[in-house]
Amino acid sequence: MIEQQQNNPLHGLGLETMLTELVAFYDWKILYASLRLECFNINPNMAACLKFLKKTEWARERVESFYLYRFKRMPKGSSAQFELKPRERGFADGIVPRKPEELTVELIAEMRAKATADYEDMKRNEGQGRPRYGKDKPRAQEGYAQNRRSKADRPEPSQDSANPWGK
Repeated sequence: MIEQQQNNPLHGLGLETMLTELVAFYDWKILYASLRLECFNINPNMAACLKFLKKTEWARERVESFYLYRFKRMPKGSSAQFELKPRERGFADGIVPRKPEELTVELIAEMRAKATADYEDMKRNEGQGRPRYGKDKPRAQEGYAQNRRSKADRPEPSQDSANPWGK
């Protein structure tokens, strides 16, 4: 088990230490804006937050994920990795945590609005088949339709077996 956890920044890290690092770097307002946990909003203090996070597994996992992917900026894993709890995830050898991501309340609001817009767009396009890329993408070049021949303008296929191209 220890060999599996050597590449996880959460291994051996207590909840109090993690929360202290997050509060020291980000402050309570940014943590609330990012995580939407009321313990960071209404009369935030270390003791009350620790009590809530120890009792509430989903909230603790949310804080641990934030610590891994925003504070330590570890690379996102595969979908199989995201099935595991944050403390059970591992990372490849040689991957080290990077400097924390700088966040502001305004930046978080922008990211949340963009994510909501992307989600709404995905839901709107859900019934229209797969996304339009490559050959499926509509041609927007000017003159594209003019350069295409209509069926009436195309030459008939050659009936001469010696000249299959019709030229």
